[in-house]
Amino acid sequence: MKNPFAKFRSPVVSVIRLNGAIGVGRASLSDAGLADLIEKAFSKGNPRAVALAINSPGGSPAQSALIAARIRRLAAEKRVPVYAFVEDVAASGGYWLATAADEIYVDDNSIVGSIGVISASFGFAELLKNHGIERRVHTEGEDKSMLDPFRPERASDVERLKDLQRSIHTNFIAQVKSRRGPRLKSDDLFTGEIWIGRHGVDNGLVDGIAHLVPKMKEIFGEKAKFRYHGQKKPLLARLSGAAIGRMEESALWARYGL
Repeated sequence: MKNPFAKFRSPVVSVIRLNGAIGVGRASLSDAGLADLIEKAFSKGNPRAVALAINSPGGSPAQSALIAARIRRLAAEKRVPVYAFVEDVAASGGYWLATAADEIYVDDNSIVGSIGVISASFGFAELLKNHGIERRVHTEGEDKSMLDPFRPERASDVERLKDLQRSIHTNFIAQVKSRRGPRLKSDDLFTGEIWIGRHGVDNGLVDGIAHLVPKMKEIFGEKAKFRYHGQKKPLLARLSGAAIGRMEESALWARYGL
């Protein structure tokens, strides 16, 4: 039996905070780490909408795809609209997360885009040689040590990496086109370029300039209430051996001057 007083309740908007790099380090955003949080956001309190507060420079394409797919599955199952609000940046995998929303909004200074794939590393072959160090690697399978940073780069390794990147880039483009469709103003938006605020609107990557609370109150009324859901980072990950993960995450943020 339906609650006869339900219509008098203030509409609830669940807010999911997606802050940080994706799949980089133990304290990063991941599908497993966010699963329960996302489920609660769509289920608890019978929300009228789910709002994504995004501040992410990207990271793992697989985790980006898994998180976005989970959001879309629950949105369809619960019949709840999803809105994304970009803070500093939703670039690369961060923009992939934003495409899980039905509408995307940014601040005038937000960075969006970077629809591409990157791989960066160092080569130490000459360093070892100059210091008289001999590296010994034994494998079964000639490609098992592909892109080993301690040996000279091989053209065949680079070409294989490029093939992998092309496949991921194709998947990224397909995600953006499937979610943004006719709103995209050009087919020349997938070069890895980034856009600021209004330029993202002009290119159809986002729907407008707006902030989370006032926009949700504009749509659902001044009495709208907000329930916030954020990932709790493990104490051990915050205090101890996540130095490499933190360095990788810092490098991702640094691409956007943050």
